[in-house]
Formats: sequence, structure tokens, C-alpha cells
Amino acid sequence: MIINKPLSAIYIRVSTEDQVKHGISLQAQEDSLKNYAKALGYEIFKIYRDEGKSAKDIAHRPEMVQMLADAEAKKFQAIFIYKLDRFSRSLMDLISTIEKLKEWGIDFVSMQDKIETTSASGKLMFHIISAFAEFERNVTSERTKFTMKAKFQNGGLVTRAPLGYKIINKELFPAENSYIVQEIYQNYLNSDISLTQLAKKYNLSVNGLKKVLVNKTYLGKLKFAGEIIQGKHNSLISQELFNKVQDKLKK
Repeated sequence: MIINKPLSAIYIRVSTEDQVKHGISLQAQEDSLKNYAKALGYEIFKIYRDEGKSAKDIAHRPEMVQMLADAEAKKFQAIFIYKLDRFSRSLMDLISTIEKLKEWGIDFVSMQDKIETTSASGKLMFHIISAFAEFERNVTSERTKFTMKAKFQNGGLVTRAPLGYKIINKELFPAENSYIVQEIYQNYLNSDISLTQLAKKYNLSVNGLKKVLVNKTYLGKLKFAGEIIQGKHNSLISQELFNKVQDKLKK
């Protein structure tokens, strides 16, 4: 009597960075998962490969998208992955995708993490590991933001110079045309010229001109993560002139 074995999908992903840093290849993942699935009594339906793709966003991984479509169509009974971070680095993506697979009757197995959704203990371990992974990424993100803020406070990490400035070694310095900023502020404040006429005079769009007129960078300040901090660069206008321009803009 011939017994039909359940079918499984194998998903493998490796980014270019992974291959360089850790030497993790698609072939190594594939061989391990094929042996693991067969040992658990599954036949291989298809192997889905995303090479050189990030794990941050499922939507931009074509093979992942195709596999989930095939899962919804019930073309196989289980999905095997090498490790959770091969599948997704977002806790919300992981949880929501697993919930969809449960609705479709598709089991989920992570070989390295010893996680499967066919038992209560496997489900619990999945949530615990995912939560710790998300926590670690959040801590790393906070450290990165802290470091960037410290560099901003020291006047560094400037990526784009506004009109009147130039960037040297990621720091702002007055450019040869820095006098134009003072002219623009004075012309706007002390004449009846319209924003449209003033923008045309300095070869700017009206929106571009408005950005110049409200930009606190000209006061020697920098904006980071919604917070205004003091920079190390020289100001191009006085606080008094800036305030008077803001009053006129409001009126």
C-alpha cells in the first residue's frame, strides 16, 4: 500500500551581508532543511529562495510572497525555515504571518530554533524567542539614536547643506553665497515684495523660499528627531531678525 506523505515548502533567504560576515549560503540552508523535512516524514513540494534580500519587509521578497500565496492555496502542509531571522526580523510580521498559516492549516517549523506550531510548547517557545529578538533590535536602535544625537550635538552628521552653507567633513560652514540668506530675510521684512516675486529673484520656488525663512539652521541650530539643538556652526542671521520674519509670516 502506497502512503502519500505530506508536502512541505522550504524557504531560504540570505542577504549579501550575511554571506560576507558569516558565510551562510543558500545551499547550506537548503541541504539542512531538506534532510530535516524528510526526517520528519515530509516530501518537498518546492524550495523558495530569496537571495540578497533583507528580512525587514516581507512584501519586497518575491519568493516569500509566492510561497504565502501557495500556502493559502493549500499546495503544501508545512513550511520549513532555517532560522527565525531568515523569515522575518519584525515580530509583528512573524506573528501575523503565523496566524495566517494557522488559518490555512499550514504548520510552521524553524529548524535551528527548534520551533514548530504543531504543539502548545512549540508555540510558546516561538513567542518567547520572537519577543527577545524584537527587544534586542529595539535596544540596538536606541543605542544608534543616542550615538547619532551625541554627534549632532557636537555639530556633526550633517547630510545636506541649506542655502548659504557648505559641508566639510560632515560639518556646516558658511559658503561663498552666505550673504544671500541675510539679503532674503531683509528684503522680505523691509519691503512689500511678495513671496512669489522674492522667490523668483533668488531663483527659488515659493516653497523653497518659505523653508529658508523658517529654517533655524541659520541661527546656528540643528534639528534632530523633532528636537532643536545647538550646533557648532556659525549663524547667518540674528535671533531678532528671525523672530521679526516669523511675525510677518504669521500675519
